[in-house]
Amino acid sequence: MTSRLNRLAVAFVATALATLGVTVANPSPASAAMTICYNTSQAGSFAGTANQAASIWNNATSNLTLTANCGSNLRIYQITGGGSYAVRTSLGNGRVYIDTQQAQQYSPLRIMTHEIGHILGLPDNYNGNCALLMSGGSAGTSCTNPYPSTTEANRVTNLFAGTRSTDRAGSEIFRDSWPSMLTTVG
Repeated sequence: MTSRLNRLAVAFVATALATLGVTVANPSPASAAMTICYNTSQAGSFAGTANQAASIWNNATSNLTLTANCGSNLRIYQITGGGSYAVRTSLGNGRVYIDTQQAQQYSPLRIMTHEIGHILGLPDNYNGNCALLMSGGSAGTSCTNPYPSTTEANRVTNLFAGTRSTDRAGSEIFRDSWPSMLTTVG
């Protein structure tokens, strides 16, 4: 009887929160974590940065594990010129391109964690707030914060908990969060 009352109470709270537009995901047991295999064979000098970014996402989410070189859900490439960007083919799958020139101006770890955030389902947020990882380059070159906010991390956790059942058809390309060239003032 107590078990049934607990389930009814949880259902009532979930319904009330859903009415207010709040999504509640049941926490997944660790064994149910989704593994995203990322490949750093083309990441060049950014392979270590990719490992650090994966660790950040692994610590920030409860049902997701990014694991190096066990497959190729996510491929990471080092490029020169054109700016860093991500191409998401589906949730948890795609390619990240890190521009060596841009990484000399912005924090490489912030760039990597941000671009992986796109692969994990997060859009850009151009508000310039350094506390938000997905604000990208709009936060300026002095911003080195590589950590997703609680809201950003919870959004990824919810996406991988199945609260979002469909993704946009086709690839999503995120190119505009990091200016490709800085203008010299003076």
